[in-house]
Amino acid sequence: MAHGVSFDLDIPDEEEEEEHKQMSKRLLSSEDISPCDESVIHDTFKTLIQEQSRLSEEGSEMIEMEQMQDMDRDDFEGLSNMEGMPYDAYSSMTLRILSSMPSRTIGRSKGAIIAQCYNHTMQLQHRKRRRPALFERRRSSRPSIRQYDLDKEIKEEDEKMKLLKAELQKLSWSQQGHLLQQQPLSLYEKQDLRSKDSAHRNQIRKANCKCEIPCCTRLKYSILRCLRHTSYEFISFRPSLYIWHYSFKQIGGRFGSSVLSYFMFLRTLLHFSAFLFLVNVLFIVIPHAVYPPRVNNNSSFTGLELLTGAGYFTNTVLFYGYYTNSTVNNADTTSSSQSHPSTTLHLPYNMPLAYVFTVGVSFFLTCIILVYSMSKSFGRVFRVGGNYKDLATMVFCCWDFKVIQKRSVVLQHENISTQLKEILGEMLQKAPKLTILQKCRKLTVLFLTWGLCLGSVTGCVVAVYYLSDYLHKERDPVVQSEAKLLILPLMVSVINLVLPYLYNLLEIAERQDSPALQVYIAISRNLLLKMMMLGMLCYHWLAQVSKSNIQCWETFVGQEFYRFIIMDFIFALLDTLFGEFVWRHMSQKWLDRKRKPEFDIARNVLELIYGQTLTWLGVLFSPLLPAVQMIKLFLLFYIKKTSLMMNCKSPSKPWRACHMSTVFITLLCFPSFLGAAVATTYSIWSIKPSMECGPFRNLSTIYESGKIWVENLEKDNPRFAWFAWIHKYLVENPVFLFMIAGILLIAIYFHMQVVDGQRKIIKLLRDQIANEGEDKKFLINRLQTIYCKKKKKERKTITFSTE
Repeated sequence: MAHGVSFDLDIPDEEEEEEHKQMSKRLLSSEDISPCDESVIHDTFKTLIQEQSRLSEEGSEMIEMEQMQDMDRDDFEGLSNMEGMPYDAYSSMTLRILSSMPSRTIGRSKGAIIAQCYNHTMQLQHRKRRRPALFERRRSSRPSIRQYDLDKEIKEEDEKMKLLKAELQKLSWSQQGHLLQQQPLSLYEKQDLRSKDSAHRNQIRKANCKCEIPCCTRLKYSILRCLRHTSYEFISFRPSLYIWHYSFKQIGGRFGSSVLSYFMFLRTLLHFSAFLFLVNVLFIVIPHAVYPPRVNNNSSFTGLELLTGAGYFTNTVLFYGYYTNSTVNNADTTSSSQSHPSTTLHLPYNMPLAYVFTVGVSFFLTCIILVYSMSKSFGRVFRVGGNYKDLATMVFCCWDFKVIQKRSVVLQHENISTQLKEILGEMLQKAPKLTILQKCRKLTVLFLTWGLCLGSVTGCVVAVYYLSDYLHKERDPVVQSEAKLLILPLMVSVINLVLPYLYNLLEIAERQDSPALQVYIAISRNLLLKMMMLGMLCYHWLAQVSKSNIQCWETFVGQEFYRFIIMDFIFALLDTLFGEFVWRHMSQKWLDRKRKPEFDIARNVLELIYGQTLTWLGVLFSPLLPAVQMIKLFLLFYIKKTSLMMNCKSPSKPWRACHMSTVFITLLCFPSFLGAAVATTYSIWSIKPSMECGPFRNLSTIYESGKIWVENLEKDNPRFAWFAWIHKYLVENPVFLFMIAGILLIAIYFHMQVVDGQRKIIKLLRDQIANEGEDKKFLINRLQTIYCKKKKKERKTITFSTE
């Protein structure tokens, strides 16, 4: 990059001052040529070099030679310390060229040039106040009288001052601050300019206020000021409305972005579950609860229902079998008052259609939100300009001086410190060079570990399949023990708890150098385990249980999903208690180790994805299952946060998780949500519902309810024939759904390609800027070398002439 060079002269040359004034006047008076035009700037730069070359050849007077001989080396100490500078000092010609370099002129506005002239004028005035009188100097050291043409300089300085004030008065308050912030002025000078401009504006305001203002106008301005003040207060208060805002700052400042990404992902899942819960409650639960069916619930509440979901909870709004297949608030089925028949309003509500339509629309909206979130996350991660800030910017410019509370100051200090550690760790991280023998050894270890992982996953899935098949065959459809229903969820939860610890032991044998790569490998192994387990369970429920002799198999499947979510939460608590709390106490008291365990990001994140996938799979059979997931996530946040603060330590190798959120949302979209959407679509289109319960009884498929409604609508209202055509050729046709999915995937792909192309262009431009900086250094060195040679020749000529 190009480095700017600053210089300062104690006694300016008269010719230099005169030429500088003329150049400033030309720049200020030119309105047709913009200072931002690079072609004009480079032409000016070329003209300036030619003028200075001509002046250097003609300026051979004795006064200039004396000034060149008396030039102090200390005045240019900052210039002589540059790399590759074997000479003593820069010449006036070189300094003029430096001041006209493109890096010092491109992008400057006329106000910036005026500000620089004003700054230079204030420096000259300050120097002149310090100059002694002529009679106090010795005769040999007295300068030329022409250098002290003060009246002319003062007049020009006053003109520049007026131009600067006039330029500032034309700008608004925010534009003035933005302009002054970018100028090389001292804080005192900026405050002085601001105070003078404020006084001038107050005078104008007082003069305008003397005229009479109507009452309505005053009221309007008062309301506008109040609304503006309220909006500003809301903007400052808005971050505190976000759930767990302070907790995220605390976790990020102490443990870094890698651990923080887990809790942010938990909040994202809470938002998805809340959305699904609100939609189901508004369009399924509330209409059915207002007009409940006549169902006798003879079961008593024993407490075991909280674990199994059976018993008293079977005939409630929690599960599929409780909902009716009739039209709610129909004139034919709803009793009305005989005395006031005309005042009764009947709004029929088709419950089967509302049930399937709500589930379908909620899945469609969730898909759109997921794709948008994933695209936005990709845009943040692969944004133009790089993935991380410059280290110098982080060190000098990241502190927020508006923070005054002690607690906020401590949090900001910890956050900046952790970010610096992560950036330095990423900068210092280098891939070690391995020999051929070491590479073969590493590949062998990876092959063995992945073989063990695949073998363990396959064995566990087969074991769960045979266990579920055995329990299904041994199940008595009449008399059924509730405790026996917990065997399958207990077995799956134990496998999900034990195998991740086995994978952690295999990671020790692999010895991965990158902590990010280690987390990604652990995520892939845990994801393989969870998805294969869920795939086998979906096959068991949709292919075997749906064809069994169970009276209402949809309610049983909904209860199975409920049991799995509850059991997953219980084992998460046990893992937090024994895996973190008890292990910390054992290592500190019995093993005399002061080390605390690190937070396992991969295992905890995959537990969240596993629970959310269960929720999406079971929402068709249990409309209130998202409420159970919300309670689980809400409690899990505070449990994990407390355990993290008490029992865990920050990562031993700080690393930035800039891609973690994108990876999490991608895994949530494609393996999790896509699998749940496929299973739900298969249940709606292909599986025959129960004949004795639920809103779709006596139908061949769930999808048939929508088809029957469209046919009845077309018969009753021929005006809606177009709606039947849309349903036949768009909804029933799977090609249309595949086209929508393909368009979304293509949009994501093109977005990634455009961002990647912009990043490459920005990299090329940065390299070009760096090369231009090197060109400027080379140009300065060549100019100084030519000047030094010419200076030596002139000194030799003077010496020869004097002799």
